Amino acid sequence: MAEPVVLHLDSVTKRFGSFAANDNISVTLHRGEVVALLGENGAGKTTLMNILFGHYVPDAGRVFIHGQEIAQGKPKAAIAAGVGMVHQHFSLAKNLTVLENVMTGTEPLFGWASDTAKGRQKLRALEQKFGLSVNPDARVGDLSVGEQQRVEILKALYNDARILILDEPTGVLTQQEAEGLFQTLRAMAQDGLSIIFISHKLHEVMSGADRVVVLRAGKVTAERATSETSKEELAELMVGRRVERPVREATEAGDVVVRARDVMLARGARRLSDISFDIRAGETLGIVGVSGNGQAALCDLVAGVVPPDSGLFEINGQPLGQMSPRDLSRMNVGRTPEDRNTQGAVGELTLWENAVLERITDPRFSRRGFLRKGPARNYCQDLIDRFDVRGGTPGSRISLLSGGNMQKLILGRSLAQQPVFLLAAQPTRGLDEGAIAAIHEDILAARKAGTAVLLVSEDLDEVISLSDRIMAIHDGRLSPAVDAQGVDARQLGLMMAGEWEGMR
Repeated sequence: MAEPVVLHLDSVTKRFGSFAANDNISVTLHRGEVVALLGENGAGKTTLMNILFGHYVPDAGRVFIHGQEIAQGKPKAAIAAGVGMVHQHFSLAKNLTVLENVMTGTEPLFGWASDTAKGRQKLRALEQKFGLSVNPDARVGDLSVGEQQRVEILKALYNDARILILDEPTGVLTQQEAEGLFQTLRAMAQDGLSIIFISHKLHEVMSGADRVVVLRAGKVTAERATSETSKEELAELMVGRRVERPVREATEAGDVVVRARDVMLARGARRLSDISFDIRAGETLGIVGVSGNGQAALCDLVAGVVPPDSGLFEINGQPLGQMSPRDLSRMNVGRTPEDRNTQGAVGELTLWENAVLERITDPRFSRRGFLRKGPARNYCQDLIDRFDVRGGTPGSRISLLSGGNMQKLILGRSLAQQPVFLLAAQPTRGLDEGAIAAIHEDILAARKAGTAVLLVSEDLDEVISLSDRIMAIHDGRLSPAVDAQGVDARQLGLMMAGEWEGMR
């Protein structure tokens, strides 16, 4: 006998101007069921869940929870009905403790004192029940990304959520953290919670969901039980065509473009030691590692954000410690930062302003201190067309784009100039299968044309398929390089754990 329906989205439509983000969508969710909402970037997944949680008011349609229609545009009504949402970009106060974050908004505003003892007891019970271990007295800003996500989930459960929505829950997690998360979600479903998670990762959808709802261009194009479908079928349903990732071709590498020798960095949380590598023109060096082992520090170093404390670091023979990020931009060095929201784009600026942000002194876009808006807008439109950026126009605020489409514009901004060197940090994080294939093709095309590429990614398959040589970073140190041809995930996993001494 089927479990009862706990959620029904009935004929939901939402437009932004002439753009239909959601077009007459109906979705149901049963008790104890895990449903994946799958679709391309900009397909309308997050918009639909924001309507469910009350962040948006639909132009048409209704939301029913346990058979009762809930008020639209009121998150408090959704929370009271038992809905909890974990956003792709966490909404935590990093200066507060875990317990303070979890309890925020759960007590009367004008109470005499917060009942922290009762809150701590309830939080501990939830941690033990679902295996979400985290120190309640730790400051959230000191936690890893995976631990912060646990706090978000605990916050929803603390509010007695029985329907849990997760927006791209593994977008910033390592593979190990992602596997642990889905084990937790399964335990929650067995306890009677109903879960919807937004994803574009087909292997997660196949292993983590009972049922898949596929969106394309704002409409439901298909529903499948995961036991009755395949990754290949889902990819085709998602993008409307067969998707194949490009294959790296053998090329002859040129002269050394990037050279690092015995580089040291020790500034706060940024710590690197004995960093040495070369990258030649037309070559890709891949860096893999568990999050928090120095990737961010290495990317800051390569991007010119911080100079090395000691050692040699050169790009085209120029010492990096004497160059600013502006100097690197003038040298035609491209970068795709790990965090697109804080380092890659300015959310309140338009697409065209972000498109020319790193090349604002280019004569095409400014003259005698004045911006040339017409050429800048035309340049941005070219990027939109070339890199298939959806959901916005040159005059739209970039914060209105989905995360994946924002990423495509940032990477396109770097690749459009055929850079001499490209730093690609997590270049396909948050992208759907079709967009990943397109981005991979662009990176391989840049490599073929002579760009030296440093690829930093936690996606082992991505690193293996795009790189010529691979190094692992562990505790701020780099392993010896291995040839990407013939390497496997097991060997890379050992390297990521620091087991490489025998390779020297």
